[in-house]
Amino acid sequence: MRSRKNRLWICFLTGAITLGSWGCGEPPPLETTYVPDDDAPVDPAGFTSASEATRAAHAQVKASLDLQDPQDLFDAERGLIARPGKLRIEDDEGRVLWDLGHYQFLEGDFQEDDAPATVNPSLWRQAKLNHQIGLYRVSDRIYQLRGFDLANMTLIRGQSGWIVVDPLTAEQTARAAFAFAMEHLGSEHGSAVGDEAAPISAVIFTHSHADHFAGVLGLISAEEATGKRIPIIAPGGFLAEATSENILAGPTMARRSMFMFGPRLPRGPRGHVDSGLGKAPAYGKLGILPPTDVITSTPERRRIDGLEFIFQNAPGSEAPAELTFHVPELKAFCGAEVVSRTQHNLYTLRGAQVRDALAWSAYIDEMIRLYADAEIYFGSHHWPIWGRARILDFLEKQRDVYKFIHDQTVRLSLQGFTPDEIAETLELPEELRSSFSVRGYYGTVKHNARAVYQRFFGWFDGNPAHLDPLPAAQSAAKYVELLGGADRVLKEGRAAYDRGEYRWAAELLNHLVFAHPENAEARESLAQVYDQLGYQAESAAWRDTYLTGALELRHGPPETGFDQKQAIDLARHAPVERFLDAMAARLDAEAATGLDMTVNLTFTDLRRSFVLRLERSVLHHRELPPDPEADAGLEITFDLYLRLNMGTAGLKDTLFSDQLDVDGSRIALLRFMRLFDKPSGTFAIVTPD
Repeated sequence: MRSRKNRLWICFLTGAITLGSWGCGEPPPLETTYVPDDDAPVDPAGFTSASEATRAAHAQVKASLDLQDPQDLFDAERGLIARPGKLRIEDDEGRVLWDLGHYQFLEGDFQEDDAPATVNPSLWRQAKLNHQIGLYRVSDRIYQLRGFDLANMTLIRGQSGWIVVDPLTAEQTARAAFAFAMEHLGSEHGSAVGDEAAPISAVIFTHSHADHFAGVLGLISAEEATGKRIPIIAPGGFLAEATSENILAGPTMARRSMFMFGPRLPRGPRGHVDSGLGKAPAYGKLGILPPTDVITSTPERRRIDGLEFIFQNAPGSEAPAELTFHVPELKAFCGAEVVSRTQHNLYTLRGAQVRDALAWSAYIDEMIRLYADAEIYFGSHHWPIWGRARILDFLEKQRDVYKFIHDQTVRLSLQGFTPDEIAETLELPEELRSSFSVRGYYGTVKHNARAVYQRFFGWFDGNPAHLDPLPAAQSAAKYVELLGGADRVLKEGRAAYDRGEYRWAAELLNHLVFAHPENAEARESLAQVYDQLGYQAESAAWRDTYLTGALELRHGPPETGFDQKQAIDLARHAPVERFLDAMAARLDAEAATGLDMTVNLTFTDLRRSFVLRLERSVLHHRELPPDPEADAGLEITFDLYLRLNMGTAGLKDTLFSDQLDVDGSRIALLRFMRLFDKPSGTFAIVTPD
């Protein structure tokens, strides 16, 4: 017999999943964007000035690299059609999603030696190159929009319309970028091709990371794509990878991405300056369109709006699902994100499965052969390259950097080196080290070498002392006691700072903070160490990680996590099973001890039923007809289930909804639903709690 609806059912639903890193979280603290005086001891956010040791490290960088080499700037500026006077994009609630005005500190003559003392000069160069924004002509029929989001949107003119490649991260930024292009290339509804307006004739998603597909609904609706039969081309496995990557681990990945991309940092020379790949991700509304044409092999040929495309399928390279392509008629190829104007990540600091360096290198080698006659390269990030000789040099160095790190990490591991020792030892050869396109603006040799080691050998380095170490807070307390107490450790940490030994200072002071998190002097001293480590980092991801650590030591973790509401159009396409997997991963095993329960869950609109079985503190799900002996059952539409999970449906919507009914014992269902965590995504990282 059906029971009446009860507000407590909501807890069961909203505790089931958290799609953290798809959504947008706290917006960047734009009101604290500023350009402080290099010599100001402390800025309004608490960041300190560059130390003499940091200034000396930057002088060494300047001496070792030709930072004034003009070729990259020439390429980045080539083909400029128009720059937006202002680029401020807001959502429907007036929240600022994108404002390049907050990067004005990067403007100025590229040839000037103007890197502030608080930014690695090599990263400063990359940040200024990534600040070349606007609409660019790559060739007669290829255009790029750069600086409207983290990634590029590429427009290829076909016979009847625009083939859109990688429609950015958010609907709002994609819509603004495309409108800007149409303003300068044609009418608001398309570009003039012959005598007719040219709408969007096809969409290509190069890979399964959100900054390359999630803005698509800002350009075309699902109904329009279906009604007009607009081809949506993507690599094999795209939809599953694009929708499922973060369901299980979303809250943790989202929280760590706050460190990697620095959304809480002020924009300025003592805060966020760049992401290595571009300025920063846009935190807006995300969506997706299911592919109508999937690339599963190499080479695959397609005729798209009158142009021949040759596709390379490159799964397990930079993304689990990824493709590149060549347009022979235009003598141009898109390297997607398999190749970029930076060394990429074999392991990403936000957390993800380790990528296969050897396979990645092999895909680039295959690309060299497939696209041998191409005279133009363009990618999902950064600026193009023109000329076969320069393209070949670029590809060979991209190929070799991943293979070098792979081969040499394995070689050293065979000699007994640990991952930390390999990371400290390994250095690129001069032929690679001197090439800006493989320098560590995003990935680094150090953490990529650790990734290779992890892929083969996992987290354990073989030393028995590292097999079952004490948790950080416990070992920290013992270290502090052994070293003579908090005052002594603080004194030694500050002395190490004064000597410019920042890594050692960080190790000492981190023990002190984890042993005595209430010690304000320890927290500020460690924050000052992180300031200098951040200022010295060539990798934008390392910089943002250190500086976010400093910010949180001073101001605490965020009050709210990432907002899931923005991702509901994306989540609709995820397999139902992934949500149930995520639900099982949020079960409080201790609270479930000794319980043996069965719950039926039926999605009425999908006509699919699942039996959830709890035993031995493990939750299983199977797609079966409802179990007549179940303790309780819930019938709900998948749409309402999603809206409840993602915060777009409230208590009133649920209490009076005809999309939800409950069977069996309300008490049993209440007991069951209380067993699940609802992660906030705001857990502490630089302190023990």
